[in-house]
Amino acid sequence: MRICVIAEGCYPFVPGGVSGWLQQMIQSMPQHEFVVWAISAQEKQRGHFAYKLPENVVQVADVYLDAVIHETLHENPHSYRLTQPQRDAVQNMLSSKDPDWREIFSLFEGNRLKGVEFLLNRDFFAILKEICREYYPFVGFTDFFWTMRSMFLPLLYLLGGKPPEADLYHSVSAGYAGVLGSMAAQRYKKPYVLTEHGIYTREREEEILRTNWVPPHFKDLWINMFYMFTRCAYRHADKVTSLFSRASLIQQEIGCSAEKCAVIPNGVHAERFESIPLKEPNGQIDIGAVVRIVPIKDIKTMLYAFSRVCAEFDKAHLYIMGPTDEDEEYYEECLQLQKDLELSNVTFTGRVNVQEYMARIDFTLLTSISEGQPLAVLEAMAAGRPAVTTNVGCCRELLEGPDDDFGNAGFCVPVMHQGELAEAMLTLCRSEKIRREMGENGRKRVYALYRHEQMVRNYLDVYRAAQDRAERRWE
Repeated sequence: MRICVIAEGCYPFVPGGVSGWLQQMIQSMPQHEFVVWAISAQEKQRGHFAYKLPENVVQVADVYLDAVIHETLHENPHSYRLTQPQRDAVQNMLSSKDPDWREIFSLFEGNRLKGVEFLLNRDFFAILKEICREYYPFVGFTDFFWTMRSMFLPLLYLLGGKPPEADLYHSVSAGYAGVLGSMAAQRYKKPYVLTEHGIYTREREEEILRTNWVPPHFKDLWINMFYMFTRCAYRHADKVTSLFSRASLIQQEIGCSAEKCAVIPNGVHAERFESIPLKEPNGQIDIGAVVRIVPIKDIKTMLYAFSRVCAEFDKAHLYIMGPTDEDEEYYEECLQLQKDLELSNVTFTGRVNVQEYMARIDFTLLTSISEGQPLAVLEAMAAGRPAVTTNVGCCRELLEGPDDDFGNAGFCVPVMHQGELAEAMLTLCRSEKIRREMGENGRKRVYALYRHEQMVRNYLDVYRAAQDRAERRWE
């Protein structure tokens, strides 16, 4: 079987997280061929892969959003006129009211229309004026036009491309990837599977609410658009997976049919971490954070909380292990904060071999403001290291158990709460006994519930179920 995985802003360009998960999934299914349909923001990333692609990756169909500026137009881009069903669908899409996506997809089939051309179309302009007049009468049309252009140009550009042909499509997020998966499944009459590690719409909503570059009166526009993309993916997917039961319930609240939903926890190669010895006591406590240096991981709260630890425990060292080039401005801000707080005992290591570094770590730390089911926590547990995490995604369930008798494997605290983060770290710094007990609890939980082999079997079952459902749908 040829499987097309659709990755948005991650694999194979960005290491860690979903990318690492996808690399392991592909390697674990050598009996299948894979096509990687990779959506990236900037063309300068072309060819700069963070991973050596497995041998069963037979094609990388990479698309770069900033390449839209080089898009060539047809001879007369203004001439295309929308049919009434197409016009209705476009109006609903621009109003984030769940359009007839078949009509939207048909606009771009066969290269008859391109993303930039759509923005030059007279019908598009007329529809936009109607929406602005009805919903934003006190907003200047120029501001409204450029906002809508920024919102929809990436989608329109992506829809103008030709989907790679495959036997099954699997997007590892909703959003743009979810709409592309829906389009490919419709065009080729093939099954489509959606996996959400985090809830895409909730993550985008948090980003939009926190950002300064979207004016307050346009934030609802952006948020509603992302919800519409996700509902499109839910509607067209044959199976929708999440990492834990609460995430599945959120998917259903947003609009996914319960009968499509499946919960498949992440799994790790526990045996790779089993042989890592526990660190021998040497008077110093070494804390490890395996994390990308980006705002959603909230490295600044991590530094503030660690500075509180240092005020009471002067023999601690924090290693922040992960790539620093994804958001270089944020990384520089973190370095400046480290300097301001006079934290000479913090090391940004960049990307490292986590298994090698784990041998020198006493416990791990995660301060994210949004997560799914972080592999870094599972790997630490497999190595017998307790964790301090924020209460996001599945972290509490990982550390305290879904409903088992293994005991706590660490501490779960509120998001952005420097005080409770510091207290949890201090507890582990001061007690080797607690560290050993919690570490062993976590190791047992991983071996019982979160093994990689079981996760792969579960996804193969989902693929078969999606194929069966798609066959019935296209009969």
